[in-house]
Amino acid sequence: MRYVCQICGYVYDDDKEKIPFDQLPDDWKCPLCGAAKSDFAPEEAKKSVAPVSVNTEAADLKKLSAGQLAAVCSNLARGCEKQYKADEAALFNELAEYFTKITPAVSDATVESVAKLLQDDIDNYPNVRAVADQNKDRGAARICVWGEKVTRMLSSLVNRYLNEGESMLADTDIWVCTVCGFVYIGETPPELCPVCSVPPFKFEKIEGRA
Repeated sequence: MRYVCQICGYVYDDDKEKIPFDQLPDDWKCPLCGAAKSDFAPEEAKKSVAPVSVNTEAADLKKLSAGQLAAVCSNLARGCEKQYKADEAALFNELAEYFTKITPAVSDATVESVAKLLQDDIDNYPNVRAVADQNKDRGAARICVWGEKVTRMLSSLVNRYLNEGESMLADTDIWVCTVCGFVYIGETPPELCPVCSVPPFKFEKIEGRA
């Protein structure tokens, strides 16, 4: 039996490993991206996705909140930076800072609520990807692949935090890939980003933690 990491694609092959996957300890983690054992699934033949009907003319478009606009502008700024468009990046960063300042505080924010939101996003990715595939939008499809992997990693880390608490962050560091947003917990960043394959110098260390 082969088991596949749903985040980075690492394959654990029972026939090649000394220990069968189901006998690995519960705290075993993916050797490539650090995902939990629960983030692995048995390898299966690819299943076809049923067509998704989208009526773009009648779609009830959601008005974005200030926080969402801040995230959109920040991502656009990062995209401009990758295209070496410094002036455009500066403008988007300015907009992101503005929207961040006017974003109201969330009074009922909890780790549990974040976990639920991340799982909702994971559940919605297959439909979003199906729309991208039907429209043969390779750019959107690539975003879906990266986005789902990064979201799965964030979900894995949040659920791990719910189980382990602050101890999971003791004597270690947090690294974020500046290209795709992948988050890695460890003393040093990975040799290659498990999602977008960039080298370690593309990772930023998160500073200022208590």
